[in-house]
Amino acid sequence: MLIEPPADGADEATAEEHAAHLEETLLQARALIESTVSLYRQRPATASAVAPTDIAVLGEALDQIIGRARHSVSVALTGSGEFADSVLRLLALAPPGAALRVLCSAEAADASLARLRRLPGAQLEVRVSERELREIAVVDGSAALVRGAAQSDGPQATVVNDAAAVRALELLFAGAWARGRKLADHLGLSPRLRSELTRNILERLRAGHTDDTAARDLNVSLRTYRRHVAEIMRELDAHSRFQAGARAVELGLLSG
Repeated sequence: MLIEPPADGADEATAEEHAAHLEETLLQARALIESTVSLYRQRPATASAVAPTDIAVLGEALDQIIGRARHSVSVALTGSGEFADSVLRLLALAPPGAALRVLCSAEAADASLARLRRLPGAQLEVRVSERELREIAVVDGSAALVRGAAQSDGPQATVVNDAAAVRALELLFAGAWARGRKLADHLGLSPRLRSELTRNILERLRAGHTDDTAARDLNVSLRTYRRHVAEIMRELDAHSRFQAGARAVELGLLSG
């Protein structure tokens, strides 16, 4: 399913309707992913589908999925570890014509920067997201691997071959990808702009809160709050609070 953006000149109601439709689609995708992962985990080991794999064979599962890529690989990385190591090793061996999209948390981008820069560049795009991510890999729109949360017997991963579930994963990845910022923009941000306090201030600026209200919400003095606002605007090279909000959205510090 392709979601078209509203045409130029569309009124505010149309834009809001489009945003609501996109949010509903992503929520449905998330629900489908969670139900699919749960279903796969509950299936017996003798079932024809691939059973969940533990950390000991995670690399092997990634080899089987990413190693057979021909056209595209989309992956989300949340940090360092076996998943990131295996993914980055396999992406370096991807076919020359394959489109590679790597979505990283800020931690993953910083930890794996040198290896990301060594990946083949012709078809490679790297973005950084401030949102919570789940480690996944989607290959050629036909297979995927979802890294689960840690269980009592260790971290789990599930190989997904069901077409509808893979499509749902693609939609979820696309939504997170659209909100991410380019790696170059991420590296150009100062630590101040990447802080939780900055994000909280930007959210309140966008919501139109008065300085008094925002300062109370954040439990800082009015003078301190205004100093932070001035510093953020300077970092964003913004001449107004509205411009600062627009620039924050452009850089992925705030969702659109």
